[in-house]
Amino acid sequence: MPATRPWLIWVASFGVWSFVALAAALTIYEAYRSTSTPMPFKNALGLELCQILTYAPLTPFVFAFATRYPIRRENWVSRFLLYLAAGLAFTAVHVALRCVTPWGFWDPRYRDWRSAIWDSSAHAFRVQWSILPRQFLYGLVDDIAETFVPIVLAAHAVSYNRRLREREIRAIQLEGQLAKARLQALKSQLQPHFLFNTMHSISSLMLTDIQAADQMMTRLGDMLRMSLNSAGTQITTLNREVEFLNCYLEIEKVRFAERLNTVLDIAPETLDASVPHLLLQPLVDNAVKHGISKLHSGGQIRISARSQDDQLQIEIRDNGPGLAKYGSRASTGVGLRITRERLESLYGQDHSVELLSIPGGGAVARVCIPFRLQTGDINRDERDAPQPVELIAHR
Repeated sequence: MPATRPWLIWVASFGVWSFVALAAALTIYEAYRSTSTPMPFKNALGLELCQILTYAPLTPFVFAFATRYPIRRENWVSRFLLYLAAGLAFTAVHVALRCVTPWGFWDPRYRDWRSAIWDSSAHAFRVQWSILPRQFLYGLVDDIAETFVPIVLAAHAVSYNRRLREREIRAIQLEGQLAKARLQALKSQLQPHFLFNTMHSISSLMLTDIQAADQMMTRLGDMLRMSLNSAGTQITTLNREVEFLNCYLEIEKVRFAERLNTVLDIAPETLDASVPHLLLQPLVDNAVKHGISKLHSGGQIRISARSQDDQLQIEIRDNGPGLAKYGSRASTGVGLRITRERLESLYGQDHSVELLSIPGGGAVARVCIPFRLQTGDINRDERDAPQPVELIAHR
């Protein structure tokens, strides 16, 4: 929260004290109306303006002083003495300002209000120094107790509120930084997990099919390039995520050949939806590892995305053996576990991740997150990326 603007303190000071002076003038005017010697309103207003409005130019200085030297538990004794001296100075200056006005002090000789520097009967400047000490003693208690102390309390209240807001902002910023660091750590766990799995596949092919291994290395290079371009990115578009997934599927196609068929069924309106980076790949990897790899032929993975009721619904469906035979699939997969934790950090309770068996064989991973369109600028690679919705099927 920024510091209080100085001009705002001055405007508030003159505004508040003008209102107080006007209210006091109305009170005096009404009180004198019921007496035998009513006071004209202009006289009542002039009297109160000279008595009360002279606090206005002093208030910003007291406010700044109290803000600069706050009273704390560890310094209250020394600050009490400092504030006492400041209160005496405040009274002295206020008395000086008030005495130079036409209603500076009550003169019993003339039974009227007079200025301490202007002799209205002689129409000449004449400083009455003897008046000032007496007026100082008369106004000491009222000025300190009724004006100086309330201003100091108001300044401390404003300063306390400002510090409280600053602490809240710092706490929110720290919480955001911690959440970002945690998300980045989770994301960094996904990348080695995928890389090690792919390198293991390439190592296996090197002994049987060098050309296929070389093709997998090329696709892996494309994926690593895309991964480096997205370094530090937590949120991307579904379009970009499907493009990244296509590179991964090409690698798996080399590995499984005709055993793996993939179908992409992405609704066009969801292409610009915001999704966590590396959301689809670990879920598809889970389907490949626990579903397609267990089949001798005819394996299929279907990736679909739909928007419904302000929610983005994504499904990864495979026709493998399902969860009955490989029950640990639902809880022990590294990619699936990290995906759950990332979604929890990003969306709190406003998301769901389900891994269910399909009657007759197969499993489906269903993710539901808030449907939000990507905002702000995106990199050129993402803008120039091909529309993956056109790639309805891979055979």
